[in-house]
Amino acid sequence: MTSAVTVPTITEWCRGYLADLLDLPVAEVDPEADFDRLGVDSALAVSLLIEVEERYGVDIEPEELFENPTVAAVAGYVHERLR
Repeated sequence: MTSAVTVPTITEWCRGYLADLLDLPVAEVDPEADFDRLGVDSALAVSLLIEVEERYGVDIEPEELFENPTVAAVAGYVHERLR
């Protein structure tokens, strides 16, 4: 992946991925909501991290989710590492 991938593109992909895992409409996955408020437990979070690495080639350590506990924060983190 290149830096041509935008934060909104990453955000929307993450929202869709989590919506599928949580069996929710994408519109209910608020990109600014903390993962715990969305119902993302540790197993789902690890699944997201694995998919992010496979899709974007960015390795996010589980500890980083404590510093980036929202879809929007994760998207920004991934985008910065693509640059």
